Amino acid sequence: MALLILVVPGLAAALGIKWMRDALFGIMQPPFAALWMQFLAGLVLFAAGLAFIGGFLLHRDRKRNKVQARFQRKRNTP
Repeated sequence: MALLILVVPGLAAALGIKWMRDALFGIMQPPFAALWMQFLAGLVLFAAGLAFIGGFLLHRDRKRNKVQARFQRKRNTP
């Protein structure tokens, strides 16, 4: 299940990279009307996929206490 959770955003990020690369080389993809729209959509897709994977890994490592002190959650102790 964890692999599936990571594969879908990984594929989205890869598609975003492809769209950005195609926009830089002037190759239009069918759903877009302009190259700048294609590049922007690729950038958003790449950033969202990367942020999801990074957040997932950070959450998992925090639960297992495998992160540096600066990435630990601060606990409110009264």
